[in-house]
Amino acid sequence: MRAHASWVRVRLRAAPGPALALALLALVTSFLAAAFPRAVDAYEGEGLRHEMRSAPPHRGGIELSAPAAPPDGDGVLAEPLDAARLAAHHRRILAVLPAPLRADTAQSAHGVRTTEPVAATDDWLPRLEGGPTVFTLAAHADLARHARIRSGRLPTAADGAVTPTTPAVEAAVTTATARALGIRAGATVHVPKGLGGTLTVTVTGIVDPVRPDLSYWSYEPVLRTPARLFTPPPVVEPYWHGALLLPVGAAPVLPSVAPRAEAYWRVATDPDDLRAGDRDGLRKAVASLESGPLLAGLGTPDVPESYATSGLDDLLADHDRFTAAVGPVVAVAALGVGTVAGVVLVMAGGLAAAHRRAELSLLRARGASVRGLAGLLFAETAVPVLPAAALGCAAAFLLVPEGRPLPALAAAAAVALVACAALPLHAARLHRRPQPAGGREDPAPARSSRRRTVAELTLLVLAAAAVAALRRRGTGTGGTDALVAAAPVLVGLIAALLLVRLHPLPLRLAARPAARGRGAVGFLALARAGRAPALTALPLLALVVALATAAFGGSVLAGVDGARDAAALAAVGADARVDAEALPAAVTDAVRRAPGVEDVAAVHRAHDLDVGEGGAEGVTLLAVDPDSYARLARRTGLGAFAADRLRAGSGPLPALVSPGVAARLGTGQVDVGPPDGRFTVRVALVRDSTPGHAVRGDFLVVDASRLPGDRHRTPTTLLVTGASTSATALRSAARTADGGATVTLRSAERARLTDSPVQRGAEQVHILAAAAAAGYAVLAVLLSLLRAAPERTALLARLRTMGLTRRQGRGMLVRESLPPALLAAAGGALAGWAAIRLLAAGLDLGPLALGAAQGRHGPPESVPLRADAWSLLLPAAAVLVLTAGAAAVQAWAATRRSTTTDLRAGDAR
Repeated sequence: MRAHASWVRVRLRAAPGPALALALLALVTSFLAAAFPRAVDAYEGEGLRHEMRSAPPHRGGIELSAPAAPPDGDGVLAEPLDAARLAAHHRRILAVLPAPLRADTAQSAHGVRTTEPVAATDDWLPRLEGGPTVFTLAAHADLARHARIRSGRLPTAADGAVTPTTPAVEAAVTTATARALGIRAGATVHVPKGLGGTLTVTVTGIVDPVRPDLSYWSYEPVLRTPARLFTPPPVVEPYWHGALLLPVGAAPVLPSVAPRAEAYWRVATDPDDLRAGDRDGLRKAVASLESGPLLAGLGTPDVPESYATSGLDDLLADHDRFTAAVGPVVAVAALGVGTVAGVVLVMAGGLAAAHRRAELSLLRARGASVRGLAGLLFAETAVPVLPAAALGCAAAFLLVPEGRPLPALAAAAAVALVACAALPLHAARLHRRPQPAGGREDPAPARSSRRRTVAELTLLVLAAAAVAALRRRGTGTGGTDALVAAAPVLVGLIAALLLVRLHPLPLRLAARPAARGRGAVGFLALARAGRAPALTALPLLALVVALATAAFGGSVLAGVDGARDAAALAAVGADARVDAEALPAAVTDAVRRAPGVEDVAAVHRAHDLDVGEGGAEGVTLLAVDPDSYARLARRTGLGAFAADRLRAGSGPLPALVSPGVAARLGTGQVDVGPPDGRFTVRVALVRDSTPGHAVRGDFLVVDASRLPGDRHRTPTTLLVTGASTSATALRSAARTADGGATVTLRSAERARLTDSPVQRGAEQVHILAAAAAAGYAVLAVLLSLLRAAPERTALLARLRTMGLTRRQGRGMLVRESLPPALLAAAGGALAGWAAIRLLAAGLDLGPLALGAAQGRHGPPESVPLRADAWSLLLPAAAVLVLTAGAAAVQAWAATRRSTTTDLRAGDAR
């Protein structure tokens, strides 16, 4: 050990530069390796918290309920409903929730309510066509903490004062309920009791909900806002449904009003401390509370039996499906970058072993064993690498605080192991047997060893078999598949092995015509490129996999961007859209004059158009102005057509229809439309999509000027063209529209498609992966050039003594470097294209591009992976430029030095 320590100390003092460079490489690589799994956990955890925060309360919370038995003949409840018992059971539920399920106690609620609305008998309440106003009566606890008094006072009920036979109680209503139903403080509402008699409810106060969008008020929205219910078919008519908020002390009266009254305990969940690794625990906790031992343990004499319902299990299942769909896309980038990083670490060890070949040969000549030599080199590299890897891992933990520690520690340890072992293994391979000085280093010598041939053929067969298996099985198996993630690496390995074997042939063939030329520079460059050791398997594998990863990542990002543009355009139909019940000509003119508006297409929309055979379900009528609508269709690319095709003389109206409507109508003339305004159409054009039809389904587009009556001529939608249009200007222009106008911008709709943290996180990982792959590709090029630098410098010095000018020498080195780089760039681009074609059949980018909005609009229903030309060509071109630049700098530096010194460079004697 002393000998090892002395060796390491002397070596690091003598050559600190290479040690610092290796430590820096290990630090960066360790940081990236440890940060990746933590970043995935971080965005998945943030996605889970976002889903739970943005979910409706009934989907993100838990409700336990117990039926309240109706009173017996003497008016006595079988199970008490007093406030103390309800609150005690509520506290018990919150206390037994298992981790990681945590309750938001401020928004959790309990009480007693009627499960079926009861009709009020008062004539002063508004009455719609469907019948009298109905009410849900709820004794909702903690009303004073969640409401502000607008007028009057809060209702009260003394402990034990209210029984099932009580004839009158107090209640409050929200401001929205009071406004819609005309209720004022002091008003009385009468509802019948189930066992006879009437309950008089005096409204003592009007209240404003505090934070009405959260669970306390929104778990049952009617408590906050009245709604319109509808009578069942065949005659569907509306009637009002409101809520009367009783004090919790008045709960015993509710079973006498509605036999199916129930006590409830609503648990609002708190997702702030949830992490991605908590999903399994959360799923088990919800299952136990819904129908497991936890629910059974909540039984008490006061509440002997309860039922639990929750949408959390569906929410978790949707989240798992979403992350599973995004996972393979991220895994491809991660494994590609990891492979390139590992290759670069191995190349760094190989470069160090090559530069220290004479030193290590001398140690072997003095009696050092291969094992001892490897041990010395391992200790030497471990001293700078291990602290650097630990520092990189610590930086990843610091910058990405969320995530599981074990995967990150394992990744950083793997980086440290590869970085420490690369130099010893290279040295052991080189010095296992004595080698003569000055031997050839061609990558493809005339007679390759049998071991190398067998090894290369084995790797080639295994990679080809894996690719064939992936192609046969497909990628749509769900989850992150290691074979799917390794597709670019496998294709890159095949390309690298083939290029290593085949690249000397085209270069040597190209050198033959150059030999007949007048100058020697071109021939020398091509001849050396065909024999140069710079294009070996490791640099080729690094470059090809890096280019394939960059091409894959660029194609993914381009596909995601295009899908979001298409989805936003399908949802809006133009750059902006104005919708209202009716948009008179004055509103249309005002919108045309709004700042930034270039063109406006007025459309009348009517749903469920009767088209005869096949029924009316799902067919939308679009009555348009042919000229403006045709201009819009041509500009957006949504079913472009000639305006004259919708304008015809007398006879049936020519119609532009979807394929489904075309199949229903056939080739003849068909009467369509509502009973009071039917018209005859014929199919003139068939298109898969059209502007203004955002939802999936069928459509029929006709000239509005030829429709009977004025109702179908009044626009309900304005499709606005103009990239600089503002929502404020459009709202101001449409403020006089009937029923109020809704303005939707295409840019806002597109921004809404990226609201998921999982989407944003996966895209950021892809961008960082592409940047890291580019960085490691640069290192691979530089390391391969550095390895050949001493021999090139010596050769250039010898040629200069023979009369080669500096300019010719620089040109020879640049020309020598370009052909191998060109082959590597072409191989990388082809490998990227092949990997994309391989994965395109089963890899859907829809979840990453559209998130929860996938399938909500028209096209695209799915987003297949397609090769992006710029993503394929730009990285390849960058490799050529980088190689040429690095070679030019190397040649400039070599020609600036004295030839006397350079003549001894690389001399083995």
